Amino acid sequence: MGFDMPKLVFVVNDVGYLLAHRLLVVLAAQKAGFEVHVVAPEGDKKETLREYGFIYHPWPVTRSGKNPFVEIALIWKLTRIFRHLKPDILHSMTIKPVLYGGIAARLAGCPRVIATIPGLGIVFSGENFKAIFLRFLVARLYRVALKHPRLRVVFENDDDAKIISHLAALAPEEVCLTSGVGVDLMEFAFEPLQPGTEPPIAVLASRLLKPKGVPEFVAAAQKLRERGIKARFVLVGSPDGKNPESVSEDFIAASVRDGIVEHWGHRSDMPGVLRQSSLVVLPSYYREGRPRILLEAAAAGRAVVTADTPGCRDAVIPGVTGLLVPPRDAGALADAMEQLLGDRERLQAMGKAGRELAERDFDVRGVVGRHLEIYRELLAEKEIM
Repeated sequence: MGFDMPKLVFVVNDVGYLLAHRLLVVLAAQKAGFEVHVVAPEGDKKETLREYGFIYHPWPVTRSGKNPFVEIALIWKLTRIFRHLKPDILHSMTIKPVLYGGIAARLAGCPRVIATIPGLGIVFSGENFKAIFLRFLVARLYRVALKHPRLRVVFENDDDAKIISHLAALAPEEVCLTSGVGVDLMEFAFEPLQPGTEPPIAVLASRLLKPKGVPEFVAAAQKLRERGIKARFVLVGSPDGKNPESVSEDFIAASVRDGIVEHWGHRSDMPGVLRQSSLVVLPSYYREGRPRILLEAAAAGRAVVTADTPGCRDAVIPGVTGLLVPPRDAGALADAMEQLLGDRERLQAMGKAGRELAERDFDVRGVVGRHLEIYRELLAEKEIM
């Protein structure tokens, strides 16, 4: 095995996800001496991978594909890629790459496997028949995929770690916790609320999906307007027409037309968005890992209101950096938003405490360093296979 240039292979279902959420980890691994390969679907960002010096391999997975014959073929395609590449470490991220990559790694004899599970998603929060059936199926696939003599599974919160550890019978030493993707404390610099910022602005910045709490945010904003609360309520993000859980364009347009919310669309300048905001809101029941926007809000010194759900509550010190509300409860959300929007001093104090929390727990340098530790630990372990 070539330890002079160990081969690290990342498997993702979206190059954009890797570049947006894990690029610093991949670059740090490359700088540490790994030969970096990325297995992912074709897309317009694959050239960016090559510009960074990563070696790209196409894999035609889709997030929504459900044809069992196609999905089995995808696992076999991965197996062939792994047999050809002979990775020293395989690192898969998100549900399909983790499940399919874990099975293919066993078939191909990959010596070391890392699986990153950034939240359990709607499969583990939905209560309809489809969600229950998928949860049953996915649970059994996790048991197969996460069986490896040299394995690490990276989670972003304790709830997810407990659930998957139970389902897959993970040993304690196989479980690793990180504070999400982390946040760049230089990019998201602390900025006190601007004096005279009236009316205050409450922002929900996310993919505009129903489980992210978008309908509850709009309903809460309507309640506050009916109470005469002077504030602006802003949605940042876009509907996802390919996702059945997306809110519709018509819903957004009607909410804007009725004067309930503003819609700023997709924004790439989140530090600028947070500078304009007074409060960050995320009433998600999506089974988040640890939502990036909440880490960014803390770093920028903005109080938050979020749902008391796994992942979301892990990014908040209740009553200190923000408030927690029951999921799917627009009334409780409206009450919490009203408390903070009407108390500028409390917003300031929570924002300051949030920055201190970000400096202590959310710094992206800590997340990157933890991943490098995991890679080195696995390389140092004695061959078993």
